[in-house]
Amino acid sequence: MSKEFHIEVNCQQRNHAGERICGDVFLHKKVKEENRIIAVLSDGMGHGIKANMLATLTSTMALNFTEEHQDLVKIAEIIMNTLPVCSERKISYATFTILDIEIGGRVNILEYDNPDTFIIRNNKIIEPGWQCLILNSEKNRGKELHSCSFIPEKGDRIVFCSDGITQSGLGSDKYPFGWGRDDLIEFVLGEVTKLPGMSAAELGYRVVKKAVQNDNFESKDDTSCGVVYFREPRKMLICTGPPYEKDRDKIYAEKVKNFIGLKVLSGATTGDIISREWGKEIEDTFDFDDPDLPPVSFMDGVDLITEGILTLTKVSNILKSYNNQTELGKGPADRIVKMILESDEIDFIVGTRINIAHQDPNLPVELEIRRTVVKRIAKVLEDKFLKEVAIAFI
Repeated sequence: MSKEFHIEVNCQQRNHAGERICGDVFLHKKVKEENRIIAVLSDGMGHGIKANMLATLTSTMALNFTEEHQDLVKIAEIIMNTLPVCSERKISYATFTILDIEIGGRVNILEYDNPDTFIIRNNKIIEPGWQCLILNSEKNRGKELHSCSFIPEKGDRIVFCSDGITQSGLGSDKYPFGWGRDDLIEFVLGEVTKLPGMSAAELGYRVVKKAVQNDNFESKDDTSCGVVYFREPRKMLICTGPPYEKDRDKIYAEKVKNFIGLKVLSGATTGDIISREWGKEIEDTFDFDDPDLPPVSFMDGVDLITEGILTLTKVSNILKSYNNQTELGKGPADRIVKMILESDEIDFIVGTRINIAHQDPNLPVELEIRRTVVKRIAKVLEDKFLKEVAIAFI
């Protein structure tokens, strides 16, 4: 399942102060059949619902046309012809940055009116050879877009943002003309030098936090920072349910033992099998951090042991509704979600022995058999979080 490196894509956002909805829109998609990842950030003019609608229209068109391998100029022309134009400033109501990433291949970037994207390699900015594309159609004549293409190396980061980042602090004593791209680059290089393995999500979070701080903690614009990080994959194994045949317990235990990465056992029977086969004691805790779920347990050689179906169902629900504002607690499901979000490749080993307790028709509908729950988790991890997921049944 491992590739040369994992591609982590993340965008952190903060709304304009007082707004309930963000006027910047970030969309991303993995095109499995073509081994591609497409990411788009659009900034709608102004803020609030109107800005969000325009940015949503722009980013959706950009994502779809890029997926179809449309010509760069054609993509830009179609988007700009569709968007309304500001009557005073005579400019389109939304900007965009498009990243088309071939997994294991080339990265193509196209941007219009967003702050210039930059690429970090070995703690330095590299110049990929930007080209200026000038539109010639009657409606958009003279408008400039910038594009580049490069082959990434392990450790590279791509940083892109809306002008809520570079214009943060505008009019303040420290940044009378705004934070600016140069100061942003200096800040980002400082952060990745201090913590070379920093995730895309953490770097984006720190940039947005600093921009909000520049605005005296009252964002004067929608603020978004996207990061793509090409890095060594981080792996995680989740085991749930006993094997169909009891004589396969030994094989099950060996698979867990030989796995390199985070290990979670979800289900009391699963924990008991590994404990017995390894000859190690399970240490129970009595901290009810989640009133809906039994406490977690620990054992030398694994990172976490939890209850099974209820916990995984809650993991599925948290992942489904997860966004930048989600705050995770200390409960068993929250802990698993944290571990999943910090991992890139998630392997599931699913035991297929039926647990009689979960076939009782009087139990709630949520108590679905583990296979269904795992498949649901796998789908949201692949579609929403661009994780690599493998499921093995035993």
